[in-house]
Amino acid sequence: MTAITFDTHEYIKELKAVGFTEEQAEVQAKTLSSIFKTNLDELATRRDLKELELATRSDLRQLELKLEAKIAESKAETIKWLFGVATGQAMFIIAILKMFPSH
Repeated sequence: MTAITFDTHEYIKELKAVGFTEEQAEVQAKTLSSIFKTNLDELATRRDLKELELATRSDLRQLELKLEAKIAESKAETIKWLFGVATGQAMFIIAILKMFPSH
């Protein structure tokens, strides 16, 4: 990772060269340094983004596995239900045929 630095000493020298007092230059350098540090601490690095990508992929894979398991469970329940209905229909047809013998 490339470190971003702010050379306060060089900045103070430049400000003094254009007429700032030592005190003014130091206050401005300190303030800018603080602003840069605060803002840079909030930036996401490539490493942060890569970790987020890997975590997201992992979460998606876990969701896929759960969904696949839920689909398989639903299929099994549907097959059981259909088998029960088919058995009931067959029994109903047999009962009707026994009620009305064909002689």
